[in-house]
Amino acid sequence: MIAISYIVGLAIEFAFAIYRGHEVNEGYLVTGLLIPMVMPVGLPLWMLALSVAFSVIIGKEAFGGTGMNILNPALLARAFAFFAYPTYMSGNMVWVSEATSIDGISGETILGKLAASKPIVYSISEMFNGSIPGSISETSTLWILVGALFLIITGVGSWRIMLGGVIGASFIGIVFNSWGANDLMRFPWHQHLIVGGFAFGIVFMATDPVSAAQTLKGKWVYGILVGSLSIVIRIFNPAYPEGVMLAILLMNVFAPTIDHLVVQANVNKRKNRWSLAKEGVKRK
Repeated sequence: MIAISYIVGLAIEFAFAIYRGHEVNEGYLVTGLLIPMVMPVGLPLWMLALSVAFSVIIGKEAFGGTGMNILNPALLARAFAFFAYPTYMSGNMVWVSEATSIDGISGETILGKLAASKPIVYSISEMFNGSIPGSISETSTLWILVGALFLIITGVGSWRIMLGGVIGASFIGIVFNSWGANDLMRFPWHQHLIVGGFAFGIVFMATDPVSAAQTLKGKWVYGILVGSLSIVIRIFNPAYPEGVMLAILLMNVFAPTIDHLVVQANVNKRKNRWSLAKEGVKRK
């Protein structure tokens, strides 16, 4: 899957670079690795190739290339695959290795079971360590936290967005726990943080330096809204019990607006201070 992602994506990147007469940017080296990580292991390779092509052409090159995209390219590829081929993305397709000894098996995810009111047989430690069904990268919260620490230390990922996402998801989870109208609402709020794609999304996707909010206060708002919307979509859309992808893509669209409002608020504060200072001088 990684090979197909790189072959298709880089071929398109090279084609556009030649057409536009500029150098090839190395940004796709990261995107090309992230795309297979958010896809089910049994997804046919031709579907992956189409998803990559859509993501690179529509999500990046249509806006001017790397650094100009308003949506996270890796999540856009997953969104394309999900809406174009839902049966391959929703967990209905079960894959088992054909080898003599089974190397891996994928089945219905925890969130899928909750949406269908089925019992959960996994312990918290299994959820945290990753011994549960899910996409390639999303199951082990333990290793996602290791990755988060690396991103924070290197300054690549914003800890404000990560922490804001956890705060938003925790708050909404606690609110719905107190309501408890269905299994997803009754699912403990802290377990919402370690199942599905939430942890991976808030660490590696929401912190994309291009499509995320850029201002310090904006990052807090952006992260909190991503976390909150992720849980809201999980609970109120039984047909799609995983909400982090849509939450991040939606907030990608509103990230420039958030930054604009933050900057405008700062400008207004400075104007008010200047006005007060001028009035003080006049009175003297």
